[in-house]
Amino acid sequence: MAKIGIFTGTVYGNALLVAEEAQTVLEEQDHDVKVFEDPSMADWQAYSQDVVLIVTSTTGQGDFPDNIARLYVAVRDQLGYQPELRYGVIGLGDSSYDNFCGAAKTFDATLQEQSAQRIGEVLLVDATEDPEPESVTSPWVESWGKLL
Repeated sequence: MAKIGIFTGTVYGNALLVAEEAQTVLEEQDHDVKVFEDPSMADWQAYSQDVVLIVTSTTGQGDFPDNIARLYVAVRDQLGYQPELRYGVIGLGDSSYDNFCGAAKTFDATLQEQSAQRIGEVLLVDATEDPEPESVTSPWVESWGKLL
């Protein structure tokens, strides 16, 4: 059983719905899971020795939604080396935009630079192919949870 914090970046609520569905799937695997809709640095640091799952959409030109942007900047600028952290990333986007899933890719790249340990591959969900992202994310989360 792992302690997992799910950190969401959402504008219209899709990422939050995916996060809540992921919570259900992971709890069925006996993990201890909490979803953070407006995550703070204190929330993040509470999981520094555990597992985080980032579920974020992308806005504008590859930007972060407002509710996770401050957290990302704090993680990037204040934390540095995080070798104890294990994490996963789910990005929601639309491939018709130039910076498809840019926020998810940026967060992943930063955590890689900080020596965090990514579990599994990053999942990028394209709204043009999968208008109901849970159909793609739930099977991924189930497999991901088994890797912990």
